[in-house]
Amino acid sequence: MPKQPINLLLANKFWQNNYLILRELKHFRKIAILAVIFSFLAASFEGVSIGFLLSFLQNLTNPNQLMHTGIAWVDVVLVSDIVPISPIYRISILILLSTWMRAAFNYFAGIYTESAQLNLADRLHKQIFEQLQAMRLSYFTQTRSGELINTITTEIERIKQAFSGAAFVFTRFLTVCVYFIVMFLISWQLSLISVLIFALLAVGLSTLNKRVRETSFGISQANSQFTATAVEFINGIRTIHAFGTQEFERQRFYRASNNQLNAAIKVVLAWTMVKPIAEGIATTVLISLIVISFTTFTLPVASLLTFFFVLVRVIPNIQDVNGTMAFLSTLQGSADKIKEILQTQNKPYLQNGKIKFSGLKRSIDLVSVDFGYTADNLVLNNITLTVERGRTTALVGASGAGKTTLADLIPRFYDPTEGHILVDGIDLQKLDIYSFRQKMAVVSQDTFIFNNSVRENIAYGTSGASEAQIREAARLANALEFIEEMPEGFNTKLGDRGVRLSGGQRQRLAIARALLRDPEILILDEATSALDSVSERLIQESLEKLAVGRTVIAIAHRLSTIAKADKVVVLEQGKIIEQGGYQELLELKGKLWKYHQMQNQTSQP
Repeated sequence: MPKQPINLLLANKFWQNNYLILRELKHFRKIAILAVIFSFLAASFEGVSIGFLLSFLQNLTNPNQLMHTGIAWVDVVLVSDIVPISPIYRISILILLSTWMRAAFNYFAGIYTESAQLNLADRLHKQIFEQLQAMRLSYFTQTRSGELINTITTEIERIKQAFSGAAFVFTRFLTVCVYFIVMFLISWQLSLISVLIFALLAVGLSTLNKRVRETSFGISQANSQFTATAVEFINGIRTIHAFGTQEFERQRFYRASNNQLNAAIKVVLAWTMVKPIAEGIATTVLISLIVISFTTFTLPVASLLTFFFVLVRVIPNIQDVNGTMAFLSTLQGSADKIKEILQTQNKPYLQNGKIKFSGLKRSIDLVSVDFGYTADNLVLNNITLTVERGRTTALVGASGAGKTTLADLIPRFYDPTEGHILVDGIDLQKLDIYSFRQKMAVVSQDTFIFNNSVRENIAYGTSGASEAQIREAARLANALEFIEEMPEGFNTKLGDRGVRLSGGQRQRLAIARALLRDPEILILDEATSALDSVSERLIQESLEKLAVGRTVIAIAHRLSTIAKADKVVVLEQGKIIEQGGYQELLELKGKLWKYHQMQNQTSQP
């Protein structure tokens, strides 16, 4: 058969295109195998019941003829006198039994198919989560969060639909195969004509399915854009109200929604075309075969009735298969979105080192470090700096000078473009970064609060913390008073991103989280920037106590917060222009002195 190699090639291509998704089936292969077995049994009993139907019709049209089903033990039961029941009633009972058996097998096939579908979605969720956790931060800065959310939610839901559709096609395919076997047993000539016509139909419809598949990529892209726009709207609602940009956001949201609508309409117009065309052609086939059978072939009435009964059942099954195949084509874009995340080539993974970090003994050294978020735009240039153990190193500079970027290199949120970061003489990239971060706490200017209780937010990252330890951390961070004033105290849920808190309260919870962690290395990225002057003083005292015996990298906007730092590093346009003691640099009357003078003038009435 010349078509067989092509079919194998197509199957191989299908496997290659969807391998990253289909490979997850191996984790619940027993469920998938049982679904296949029960589907096969259901299809088999469909054929058995039709065989009994043929015998039933033969008895009705020719009562004097002995019943013959082709199954020896069944024929014995039908003609024996063991049970005083008419053969016509016996065959009727067998038809009912086979029908109910088929229904039972279909039920179990449905259960196992649904179970496999749910397991597949669960596996994909977890695989995507693992992929995202393994990525560098640069991946998230270059990818819209809405697109990732769309992939994890909408696209996986569409993959579930695809799996369900594929299972439906498989069961219908088995049933159609059984139907064709029965048809061939009744009349191979008519069956051969039917197969040839349906094969031509399949070839014609494959062209339509290809067009449907092409439109599927547009709907996936439109879904991603819409979800990204919706997420930005929700996250930025405060800013939208503050700037009065509701009309601008309305137009942006409507534009994204309209794009999604138009893409969906294109898909619907493409795939809904398949079923009516298939239906029209199938009806033409049925009428043609009826004419041919009466004018060309001579078959017993019972055989002819059974043949057309089967053919009438074949046609809607083939229509369903074609329609579902067209629908599956609309989901190819979703499969590609999932594959894009699951594939491992050319991904910005964080390559972890193997040397466990047991604690800082001497220093962290940045040696001739360059860094840029893009290759052609350096943010840091030739940075050489020593952060000594147990001392506080303060980073000072104008906005955009590179302070936060430099601090982000220490926990290896990013790797240097050039140069090295050495921890006690060992390249940071050779250390097990997770053991290194376990000894570290970061309090950034953009504090993230989880939608959990106050207690869970403070204890985040510190397993086994006692109630007393949590309360003490809150007290030291000057957060205990406002926590106890909340409706449920430490059990109060804080809402998405801590919307129930003020900026200063969020910052104090972040500081309490760092205090509870009791880190060796502490990074403070303008940790007191969102506090009032009274809270700032209290927090500063707590941070000074916390800094004793610890290595601290502090980014400061207000110079008063770093006056006791052991070393002050002044950055300008990504370069270190001054470093030394606070008083030492003031006496030089350089850049730090200018900042000092400006802040003193600003603070004067």
